[in-house]
Amino acid sequence: MRAHEAGALHAEGYGGPPQWLPHPTDVNALLPQLWPGGARRDEAGHLVVGGVAATRIAEEFGTPAYVVDETDFRRRARAFRDDFGAPFRALGTDLDVYYAGKAFLCTAVARWVADEGLCLDVCSGGELAVAKRAGFPAARVGMHGNNKSSAEIEDALEYGVGRIVVDSFDEIDRVAAIARRLGVRAPVMVRVTVGVEAHTHEYIATAHEDQKFGFSLAGGQASKAVAEILAASDALDLLGLHSHIGSQIFDTAGFEVAAGRLFDLHAQVAADGHVMPEMDLGGGFGIAYTSQNTPMSAGDLGTGLAAIAERTCAAAGVAVPRLSIEPGRAIAGSAGYTLYEVGTVKDVELGGGARRAYVSVDGGMSDNARTALYGADYSCTMAARASDAPPMLSRVVGKHCESGDIVVMDEFLPADVRPGDLIAVPGTGAYCRALSSQYNHVPRPPVVAVRDGEARLIVRRETIEDILALDVD
Repeated sequence: MRAHEAGALHAEGYGGPPQWLPHPTDVNALLPQLWPGGARRDEAGHLVVGGVAATRIAEEFGTPAYVVDETDFRRRARAFRDDFGAPFRALGTDLDVYYAGKAFLCTAVARWVADEGLCLDVCSGGELAVAKRAGFPAARVGMHGNNKSSAEIEDALEYGVGRIVVDSFDEIDRVAAIARRLGVRAPVMVRVTVGVEAHTHEYIATAHEDQKFGFSLAGGQASKAVAEILAASDALDLLGLHSHIGSQIFDTAGFEVAAGRLFDLHAQVAADGHVMPEMDLGGGFGIAYTSQNTPMSAGDLGTGLAAIAERTCAAAGVAVPRLSIEPGRAIAGSAGYTLYEVGTVKDVELGGGARRAYVSVDGGMSDNARTALYGADYSCTMAARASDAPPMLSRVVGKHCESGDIVVMDEFLPADVRPGDLIAVPGTGAYCRALSSQYNHVPRPPVVAVRDGEARLIVRRETIEDILALDVD
């Protein structure tokens, strides 16, 4: 569904429940694919994640609140390191897993990523600052971004990052000049626009030709970029090629086409005398936000991509280089949920005898912009009690001054949902805190990590005083 400029209420498909949304036989049931491992209801009907009840989160930290299961996050990180990586190791090549910090990053998360042996991908000076604060090993940090400032490039080179992914000819010149001034040789990769459209929303498909990222393969810019970097070898060390075909991807077909095109260029460069030691196939692996999503496991993804690498390298006549991937959402997304309190409930006639409850919560598009931004679907459940009331078609909406301020477009909630109830929305561990705002001067929620029955703040709640502190009288 394409987002409408006038808001989600005008989008195609607005109206009754979508065909994919099943009428539940048990409105209290938790779909395991949407939640951190071990999520359950206790005897009182409370949602429990990481051994901590949602009611305890509300009492200790208030609502709204982001909750992330540290054990589940670490488990998913290890699955990419071990299960995804195993088929590549069987091919005799190494695999580096770069956690995409843009999904969600704070000091604690950077340390979890380092502990689990992953690398870290950052896209700004701010994200690099988090890595530095966490003491993340510089050689395991990659610097991304389509418009890095001179200050950001200098900061990255002084820190000693393991690679900078260059995105334009201006940037090649900029990185080379700064490297020469600092007396270092900058390790770089070339972001290649391979002309593959992932089957995803147009705003998050990143490898088709008509968009801002990378050097076009079809137009010859990628080959020219490689040549310019090699000509500046006193300042630039060309590690390899990089591709990213989009986000929320559920199969490997797009990767097959992208890898084939990348390895063809890789072979051409090798034939001209420079063997690039690395290649990055990107990330974008999808997660389940609702019952309609069927993501692949990390192991199955690894098996599929390793086979693609083996086939495409053989076809191109080159050895498999050291490969890397960049999962973000696939690690953080399902490890987190957002907890809200219901403020009002409105029963609205849709026509033809159909009705919908508008359930307003104490957050909204300031803590989850994805529904308004590109029509993202979410699920939700009652978090503080079970109910034997019949299911009622509901829409969970926020408190902001936009008709498109929708958290969950379509869901069945118990017909007795009322003010004071707690609502939990799974799958919010990625791109929710990262995309959050202060719209209507609403402070951003805290991030609470749960593990083995313990809960602790890893990002505190923003306050009105924080917001007002930016004003200059």
